Amino acid sequence: MSERKPFDLEAYARSVATAPCFICELVKGNPDFAHHVIAQDEDTIIFLNKYPTLRGYTLVCPKAHREDLAEELSPNEYLRLQSHVHRVSRALKTVFDAERIYVLSLGSQQANKHLHFHVAPLPKGVPLAQQQYQALMAENGVLQIPDEEMAAIARDISAAYAART
Repeated sequence: MSERKPFDLEAYARSVATAPCFICELVKGNPDFAHHVIAQDEDTIIFLNKYPTLRGYTLVCPKAHREDLAEELSPNEYLRLQSHVHRVSRALKTVFDAERIYVLSLGSQQANKHLHFHVAPLPKGVPLAQQQYQALMAENGVLQIPDEEMAAIARDISAAYAART
């Protein structure tokens, strides 16, 4: 089990409010924003959350900078994006034998504007008081998973994702 480290939410909020869009920078291949990519195609990129609260916590994003789900995605674009959310959910369920898969669209016009879906596997046996929002809140600390372990997790999810056509 990975150790949790307190997360400085105020410092994070200050940094993302002034930084370039981390998803666009990842898509462009900026090494300062590189993280563990699970899969990508022409329109979508899927990668591990840099600040995970659960092992396998994944982000699913359109590659094009879109900020508003209701106004900036056509129904077909939305359905294609959701097909990736569903597919990675099935992969996470397989890799982590998860009790449940959490899916949320978070972000803010003040920071992290790029539309993205959080897809996180809840392990079996987590007490109810530590589930749902409690399991996802960085305020409760983020897992300290070594980079080589994150790479292995990304490979495992990627293989399970590829098997779920």
